[in-house]
Amino acid sequence: MANQTHDKRAARTKMLIRGALTELMEEKGFEGVTVRDLTEKAQINRGTFYLHYRDKYDLLEQSEEEILKEIEDNASGINPKDALYSTSQDEPFPVILKLFEYFQENAQFMRVVLGPKGDASFQVKLKELIKQQFFQNIASKLNSEDMLVPAEYLIAFVSSAQLGLIQHWLETGMKKTPDEMALIAAKMILLGPGHVAGIKN
Repeated sequence: MANQTHDKRAARTKMLIRGALTELMEEKGFEGVTVRDLTEKAQINRGTFYLHYRDKYDLLEQSEEEILKEIEDNASGINPKDALYSTSQDEPFPVILKLFEYFQENAQFMRVVLGPKGDASFQVKLKELIKQQFFQNIASKLNSEDMLVPAEYLIAFVSSAQLGLIQHWLETGMKKTPDEMALIAAKMILLGPGHVAGIKN
């Protein structure tokens, strides 16, 4: 019981510190943030901060790795045929919907870390995760003889496009719901930008 209480307290403290980091990055950018800023914003002492993190770089790295791990866990089980069925029924693909719901729940951190005052290396990591977990898995289940372009170029194009879609949604205040975004993403992935733009052969 004591361990559970300690774990909950530690998790709450880390949440406060991450929240402080997010707000401060939004205000002054990561390089302008100090440990003193973080402890004052989170209303903790320096000793408490150093119980969890070596420095602000360790804090950012751990926060990003936790986010990436959670996204990866949410991304399992994609089947392209199921996705096609979902879009044909005008319903969002469940796994993509779950991911947009996750982005919404963590919107402030995601918006900041993916924005101009954020961490450029995180964008690279997230795009690579999207590439690995989503589109390489999907491409591996498709018949290469039916593909009109080489798989590697398709994967690079779609993963970059999806990252841009996520960033735009976050930057513009998430005006669309996760359901709407999941359907938009699935349609663009499976039908292509030309088709969804109304360009027909």
